[in-house]
Amino acid sequence: MPSPTADWSSNLERISSFLKSIGVEVTEGPVAPSALLPGVDIVNGGIVYDPDRLTWPGDLLHEAGHIAVVPAVLRRDLGGKLGEDVMAAHAGEAEATAWAWAAVVAIGLDPAVLFHEGGYQGRSQGLAFSYSIGSYPGAGGLIANGMALSASDAAKQGLAPYPHLVRWLRE
Repeated sequence: MPSPTADWSSNLERISSFLKSIGVEVTEGPVAPSALLPGVDIVNGGIVYDPDRLTWPGDLLHEAGHIAVVPAVLRRDLGGKLGEDVMAAHAGEAEATAWAWAAVVAIGLDPAVLFHEGGYQGRSQGLAFSYSIGSYPGAGGLIANGMALSASDAAKQGLAPYPHLVRWLRE
């Protein structure tokens, strides 16, 4: 892991504070080496991270995206095998990424915090480019679940469209 920098620490604090403010539990604690991402895991519908093993603070946003787009009644079950099944049915990668992008915009983070060199199976640059030009893979799922508005619906209601979210957690 690269040694934490002031930016790393600041980004982690900003992300943690944001997630807590919208109702996503974030705690520091041990994370199994088998976790999908280094130093971060979903446990009982919340995020646990190990600051000694966490490489990229932006990974918390992507994992929070999975939590956020799952129906509220299922959220507490996230973690372990059951969590994988629930997320596969309700919280696809595209929707989690679109949610994480909306969070980056809301927090005011550099997009590289989310789309870092170690993420998205080598597709970070392509995703960063897509989102930066207004092509938003996964936003349709957020819109369909009432978490964001399309440009036309937002204009009719006098509200901001995606990447602004009208609801951070799916009901």
